[in-house]
Amino acid sequence: MRVDQPFVRRSAPLSVQRGCEEDQPLVIIVDDDAPLREALSELILSAGFQPVSFASTRELLDADILDRPGCLILDVRMPGASGLHLQSHLAENGVVKPIIFLTGHGDIPMTVQAMKAGAVDFLTKPVRDQTLLDAVTAAIAMDCERRAEAAIANRNIERLETLTQREREVLHEVARGRLNKQIAFDLGISEVTVKLHRSNVMHKMEVGSIGELIRAWETLPAQMRQSGSR
Repeated sequence: MRVDQPFVRRSAPLSVQRGCEEDQPLVIIVDDDAPLREALSELILSAGFQPVSFASTRELLDADILDRPGCLILDVRMPGASGLHLQSHLAENGVVKPIIFLTGHGDIPMTVQAMKAGAVDFLTKPVRDQTLLDAVTAAIAMDCERRAEAAIANRNIERLETLTQREREVLHEVARGRLNKQIAFDLGISEVTVKLHRSNVMHKMEVGSIGELIRAWETLPAQMRQSGSR
């Protein structure tokens, strides 16, 4: 590491704090170089984040902490499974985690592979402290935003499950931009009944306007939106 100027330990940026209110974000460092792990941990602490470090990918997986908000700083080449292998393993198991690669042995094909697989950044050692901290801040903000979006989607899924089948059909048609009379014709019911179902949908989905209803609908998984039709 190269320290450009003394860091004063401070709180994490407010934009990051607001995005992950339940748990303090973790910056997970995986590198087989013990002195580097210590230096990285001190740098992360100085920026107001909480670091935790491991000497191998196996140690990390055994720790079972990947459900915490935050990001990963991975060395590419380590004894045992490499950082790239860990990236693939997490993706295969549906674990979405922003990853920053930090390595002294990077090349263009390796960088392309990591970035195509969704890495936030690919940095080479030695790296400027501020460059790394900027990447960490961006990665944590990305993870917090994803978690916030997932929480909204889960809330709307729970509300959707309170709808009757007919109410789901009406919601699906409203989301398509269909008018009440068109929905009534398609579903073989009266326009008054359509209005009643639409009112019930808005009440159960806890929205105050059609615009809010459409936005809630768009947060649902594609499969659920498709299954809303007859």
